[in-house]
Amino acid sequence: MKYHVAKNGNDHNIGTKEQPFFTISKAASIAQAGDHVIVHKGEYREWVKPRYGGVSDWKRIIYETFENESVIIKGSERIQNWELLENTVWYVILPNSMFGDYNPYAKTLWGDWLEYPINYSVHTGEVYLNGKSFYEAASLEEVKHPQIRTKGANPPWLIDSELILHPEDTIYQWFAEVEEDQTILYANFQGANPNKELVEINVRPCCFYPEKTGLNYITIRGFEMAQAACPWAPPTAEQYGLLGTHWSKGWIIENNHIHDAKCSGISIGKESTTGHNLSTRYRTKPGYQYQMEAVFRAKQIGWDKETIGSHIIRNNVIHDCGQNGIVGHMGCIFSQIYRNHIYHIGIKHEFFGYEIAGIKLHAAIDVQIIHNNIHHCSLGTWLDWQAQGTRISKNLYYENNRDLMLEVTHGPHLIDHNIFASSFNLDNVAQGGAYVHNLFCGVIRRAAVLNRATPYHFPHSTDIAGTTFVYGGDDRFYQNIFIGNGKKEDPTLPCHGTIAYTECTDSLEEYIKIASSNKLGDVEMFEEIKQPAYINHNIYYRAASFERENLKLSYDFDPQVHIFEKDGSTWLELNIKENIDTLPTQIITTETLGYVRIVEAWFEQPDGSSVLLDTDYCDNPHLDKPVPGPIETKKTGVTCFEVWKN
Repeated sequence: MKYHVAKNGNDHNIGTKEQPFFTISKAASIAQAGDHVIVHKGEYREWVKPRYGGVSDWKRIIYETFENESVIIKGSERIQNWELLENTVWYVILPNSMFGDYNPYAKTLWGDWLEYPINYSVHTGEVYLNGKSFYEAASLEEVKHPQIRTKGANPPWLIDSELILHPEDTIYQWFAEVEEDQTILYANFQGANPNKELVEINVRPCCFYPEKTGLNYITIRGFEMAQAACPWAPPTAEQYGLLGTHWSKGWIIENNHIHDAKCSGISIGKESTTGHNLSTRYRTKPGYQYQMEAVFRAKQIGWDKETIGSHIIRNNVIHDCGQNGIVGHMGCIFSQIYRNHIYHIGIKHEFFGYEIAGIKLHAAIDVQIIHNNIHHCSLGTWLDWQAQGTRISKNLYYENNRDLMLEVTHGPHLIDHNIFASSFNLDNVAQGGAYVHNLFCGVIRRAAVLNRATPYHFPHSTDIAGTTFVYGGDDRFYQNIFIGNGKKEDPTLPCHGTIAYTECTDSLEEYIKIASSNKLGDVEMFEEIKQPAYINHNIYYRAASFERENLKLSYDFDPQVHIFEKDGSTWLELNIKENIDTLPTQIITTETLGYVRIVEAWFEQPDGSSVLLDTDYCDNPHLDKPVPGPIETKKTGVTCFEVWKN
């Protein structure tokens, strides 16, 4: 059955093209497996809550725009009855009835791992002028006399505070007073007349998100969705998104434009019965412990490949979200995320917590993150806990505070053919990774974590094999390019190249021999011994290498890497040194990479087949003896490569 929705429709119609429904929600209340909801051009201000899901990949429910017409779903409403208070400050009085049971100007951000502000005074609501979001003020007085903000909430580990990308926007501020029956909004429009411009305010937490779990095999295609008052989405709570799957299987989210979520744009994450902000509520145990319990509770309610995950997120544009472009704990398993353009995530710095990134996934078992463009984010991609079988391949990262973070996970995870062009490329608080054919233009940090044991799994399964600490190491670096600054660096700090692996052995046999000879206890014998590092066939431009790397090329030469945008494309420019093809490289396979020590698992495809890294960043075939770095080339000198086309 095909159901049509159009702005000239009526929800009392029968839903045909000639007699369409007026709201998408009406169609979503009756569409069942095999049905097709077709939405015609226009603006739909509603929270779509599908009632049913599909039953298989071949019998799904499809939501799609009509012939690629422009359709936008908004979590906001337009407000046109503003009154001038003084100077450039206006106010409006709104009945609380317009918000239903969710008033974004009464709802503060709160929950596990939300660290700043301490009093959680930042609300889920926003005010928008011609699509641009305002900054929340702490008082009406601040609205009247706004000060430019150059930096806001920042992670405590930063050497230098991350600056607000557009400080000139910070003088556009709002403040709310919520009373029993009404909400008063104040906003400084800086000379604009809000009754003559497009002014919108958030009223709904989501644009498309089912209230029930287990609605499988839904396709969302071709929509613009924006301006949702999503709550904070940690891994120990139900993870709402502007668009979300809500603990289901087999969704396809493609060719959409997602933006201006207060927190998360697309959610493929956790539900509430396995825990909902229990650490913040009770303070009886660390959030880490509640997260561990959530993993075991999830197994009890059917967290496995047959019932959860396997989503496809592709060809979307996702930007200007406060917390994540894509978020997901456990509900993300076995998913594919590819050819998405993700930018401007977490850049307003109105709040900070340990869950902010362009892509932030926990338990990303066998997730494939391929051919994405992620830039101007607080953190590009953050894989936390149980990134086992995960692959990050052929992605472009630039102008991020950090490109990639891997935390308390045990591998095997494969990081290959990526362009890491920011100043901080890899925050490696993990073990058991393989880094192959990447371009690293910035620093790398590695660290052990010996006070948080996290789970690992049987290969290609959610079944838990054990838990352990991160000792650091057991990593492979083959056929990469590292670019440094020519300065001597402390290997205990973020530094260029592979010098951070100093004092590691280069074989498992030597590691076992050293650990066995120190005559400590069964657990203690492994705590202070650095795991092996397998590092070879890399190129270093003014960067320091692992002392045991035998076959490498080192140059006191600046390749002058530059990422720039031109004519709708993004380009990589660099000066390629001669003779980069002289190393005895090879096509990297599962056999080359070996198996990781703790998990005792091989680097494999999600279906268990062998990995064969025989194509480069551009999907062109590698030579039998490939050149290091992400792009197979015989060129020398200053060369440009098109690395993304919008």
